[in-house]
Amino acid sequence: MDEPIRTGPPVVTLRNSWSRPYDGAIAAARTCYSPRVIGPDEITAGQRDSIGPLTFEGGHHTVYQHAHFEFGLENVSRQFVWTFLHAHPFYNSEQSSQRFVRLDEVAAYVPASLSDPARAVYEDALRSAWESYRALSALLKEDTHRILAEIRHLTPNAAEKRRRKVAREAEKKAIEIARYVIPVAAFTSMVHTLSGIVLHRLHRMMRTGDAPTEASAVVTAMVDHVRALDPDFFDKVGQGPLSAAEVIETRWPEVRADGDAQATRLDAQLGDRTSLLVDWTARGPETTAEAVRAVLGATPETLPDAEALSRVLDPSYNRYRLETLNLNVHSPLSRALYHASYTFLKRLSHTADSQDQRHRMVPGSRPLMTLTDTRRPDFVLPPLVAANPRAREIYEAAMAQAWQAKERLREMDVPLESALYVLPNAKALRFHETGSLLYLAHKWVMRTCFNAQEEIYRASMDELDQLRAVHPALARHMGPPCVLRAGRITPTCTEGEHFCGVPVWRHFPAVERRI
Repeated sequence: MDEPIRTGPPVVTLRNSWSRPYDGAIAAARTCYSPRVIGPDEITAGQRDSIGPLTFEGGHHTVYQHAHFEFGLENVSRQFVWTFLHAHPFYNSEQSSQRFVRLDEVAAYVPASLSDPARAVYEDALRSAWESYRALSALLKEDTHRILAEIRHLTPNAAEKRRRKVAREAEKKAIEIARYVIPVAAFTSMVHTLSGIVLHRLHRMMRTGDAPTEASAVVTAMVDHVRALDPDFFDKVGQGPLSAAEVIETRWPEVRADGDAQATRLDAQLGDRTSLLVDWTARGPETTAEAVRAVLGATPETLPDAEALSRVLDPSYNRYRLETLNLNVHSPLSRALYHASYTFLKRLSHTADSQDQRHRMVPGSRPLMTLTDTRRPDFVLPPLVAANPRAREIYEAAMAQAWQAKERLREMDVPLESALYVLPNAKALRFHETGSLLYLAHKWVMRTCFNAQEEIYRASMDELDQLRAVHPALARHMGPPCVLRAGRITPTCTEGEHFCGVPVWRHFPAVERRI
């Protein structure tokens, strides 16, 4: 008997919100022309009709940013979250993690438009992927336990409590890697908060990206909740969604290249790199040093370049860098790091990029999968899988089956938007990403830690290696929290009981990550 698949429409709940978002926006607008703060209770019907449209249509949108809406989202796919919900900087999400939550049931988005034969192909692909996930989870647990036991110095005489802890950690590491075979159709759940103006923008743009059908359903439900709370917030202002014909990314099909050839071309540029530095601020060190002097009122004679850069980068001087709260954007001194920026060409799996894009101040131009689709399997192979012949056999078979299912669905005239959902988390994505040194430094603190997702860790180490080559003066004092904190503040590691077990700070960057 076929294993049941849990699917269904998105479940959207409004958990928290402003009680009167539209009147609040009008009151904020009136405050700009008043010697005092105007309250929502002072707003009249005439002001709702006049000030609201006037501010919105004139582009004065900050007044609609005060109200925030906290949604609960369930039965939404990883593909939708990646291509639409997290593809911009202006949101906050706390999402169920496939790295730490075992996927016991087959739960995924199934397009309602599929014919019965196409649905059978689609659902068979889901079941097959979950079978591979379970097989890999069990198989890789032996490898992860062996490596962790060595790192944790787990002896036969170790206490039972310690042995259980290592066993739990090994299971999490195993499912973290096994999740690469799970389809991007897999359901996730999250708490998602955004401002009123961002919700207006999402409403306008809900037919963009690779999952317009699913995005339209989710955003419509979000807007309906806000309309029920305060009809004026959407009825008196806003333009409504763009039609499919107005989405500019899909209006010129003649620009589409062969996806396989495009992947080969970009991979040739990358070579052995996960992340390749392709552009940077040529005078980054000199401009940063001059910015430090401008902040501090210094001159080149009183504060030479090397000393200026030490003041802003060395945690012994700039102790904001030791704070876990990430205070640097609030520091007049640290903001000197805005002026050097770097662009990287990257190749990450769909699942790794779903984490990478959460660094919203290091934005990227992600590919449209519907325009860069490859006919051949195109995926990232985790090192632990590559090192285990049986695991690699299962993994590569899962990749082949996923692409075969996608191609079979295309042969059945299923739109590519729907067919792409059966592709795995391992699907390779190539894109450019740019950030200032201020935001990249924070990202490197978080992602050169051994507890970071492995692909993003390796990309970050690539990036630091290349920064050392072009701007060695700016590459000093870059690394994970333990490297910055060692000898300066305690504790050295900020991860508590999740300490990786390796004293990375002793030899960074000459360190080996085994898992």
